[in-house]
Amino acid sequence: MLIPVLSVVAGLAVLVWGADRFVDGASGAARLLGVPALLIGILIMGFGTSAPELVVSAQAALAGNPGLALGNAYGSNISNIALILGVSALIVPVTVKSGVLRREFPVLLAVTVLAAWQLVDGMLSRWDGIVLLVVFHVLIGWTIVSSMRTNIDVMEEEVDIKEMTPGKAALWLLVGLVGLVAGSRLLVSGAVDIAAALGVSDLVVGLTVVAIGTSLPELAASIVATRRGEHEMALGNVIGSNIFNTLAVVGIAATVHPLSVEPAVLERDVLFMGLLTVSLFIVGYRHRADGRINRVEGLFLFMAYAAYLAWVVRSVV
Repeated sequence: MLIPVLSVVAGLAVLVWGADRFVDGASGAARLLGVPALLIGILIMGFGTSAPELVVSAQAALAGNPGLALGNAYGSNISNIALILGVSALIVPVTVKSGVLRREFPVLLAVTVLAAWQLVDGMLSRWDGIVLLVVFHVLIGWTIVSSMRTNIDVMEEEVDIKEMTPGKAALWLLVGLVGLVAGSRLLVSGAVDIAAALGVSDLVVGLTVVAIGTSLPELAASIVATRRGEHEMALGNVIGSNIFNTLAVVGIAATVHPLSVEPAVLERDVLFMGLLTVSLFIVGYRHRADGRINRVEGLFLFMAYAAYLAWVVRSVV
């Protein structure tokens, strides 16, 4: 038991350090590239920190374990909204200023509906995976084009971006991403070993420990970004990560190996993911005046995540 515990502690330490370096690199890259910080949040923080989900789900699909592949992706989406945004808003209310961000909410909702529709027949075929990947690439192009139209002066006002050379920005991005991925793998490995030693169900581990563990890069990066006042980067991280998980992670997993879908995935996990996405959509538009996700709403999201975990545990024991 000692080695798994040490793995968890080391993983957390590496995650926090990697998140700090990664946000530094992302902020520097935003200034050097002359694009809005939101674009950096979506394309680099959101997609980059989803690398653990991609690796875990692809390996699970190859091993013929569709439950783990889908549970990891959708479970991570749930933790991204309820746990990450909830905790971030509890620490500091998350400000929403950019009009571009409000256009991302409907896109995330549409992607969630597409995911649910594909699961209705109880199977994700290779063609379903290809459709998801095509939509993913179209959205990347749309995001780049629409974000490039945002005035760079808005970014200057919203985000305190550090001056750094291109080499240093690239170095921190690379080192930070390596730290995020390595830290999450250490933590997940240790947590899974601890769960096995305690006799916890593999399904519970897949939907909770693995999903939370692979979401820790997003959690660490979002908390650091929020504490620094880079709220749009934190929100872009969550939105980008969820889009990446739903389209790219599941798409690649299904393309690698067709996935059979247990009824519980649609009836419980995707349903709850959809409800959270709708709630995020409503909150984003309800606060047009002050533009923020406040601490009360953050607490609601966190409590919703706790309720979901209880739901999962109760359904499998």
